[in-house]
Amino acid sequence: MAGHSQFKNIMHRKGAQDAKRAKVFTKLIRELTVSAKTGMPDPAMNPRLRAAIMAARAANMPKDTMERAIKRGAGGDDGTNYEEVRYEGYGPGSVAIIVEGLTDNRNRTATEVRTAFNKNGGALGETNSVSFMFDRVGAIRFSAAAAGAEAMFEGALDAGADNVESDEEGHEITCAPDDLGVVRDALEAKFGTPEYARLDWKPQTTVPVGDEETARTLLKLLDILEDNDDVQRVQANFEIPDDIMEKLG
Repeated sequence: MAGHSQFKNIMHRKGAQDAKRAKVFTKLIRELTVSAKTGMPDPAMNPRLRAAIMAARAANMPKDTMERAIKRGAGGDDGTNYEEVRYEGYGPGSVAIIVEGLTDNRNRTATEVRTAFNKNGGALGETNSVSFMFDRVGAIRFSAAAAGAEAMFEGALDAGADNVESDEEGHEITCAPDDLGVVRDALEAKFGTPEYARLDWKPQTTVPVGDEETARTLLKLLDILEDNDDVQRVQANFEIPDDIMEKLG
């Protein structure tokens, strides 16, 4: 365990998840439907569905909306077959970017992602062209209100986690991918439902982006990618100094 770290893990721009409500719901509904279709419709028996329900609750999705999405996926009658896709490339400042999505049209999504990279100082690469710079981890997030840093650290240690990073906004716990279910259940029993529990990509090192224009273009690229309905998650290995972020607003 690395202990208490004030390092803010900047995998994507802070606030990027504050997207329009309808767009957030579109992505969550798609994940709920796919999770129910590819596994058991019972969240107790389907970790992916359970994680999707956690995310939907955190976004204040109405219960009936969640239930319809799950029912549609479990019944296999949603009429749409979504594929899981992953794209990798470099953004401005040689920042490595991983884009994960669910799409019903692979060609459309690939074209849109490639266009976003090309128009904003980046370049889309081949699969595995940047993922070697990230570790695949189980990631669990609790709000700061769930527990103090010391209590969360002790709880995560007992649960078998690898690392805890705490700041004023909350606690990020990471563990081996195969241990996600066990660690999540142990922490949930002690601290309540987390904001999310999922497999994630964690950068091994971060790339400093100290130039204002480069930072602006990078954030624009990430915003465009995250705004795409087919994109579920964007991870990148950058770190922008606070003074630059303040200038960018």
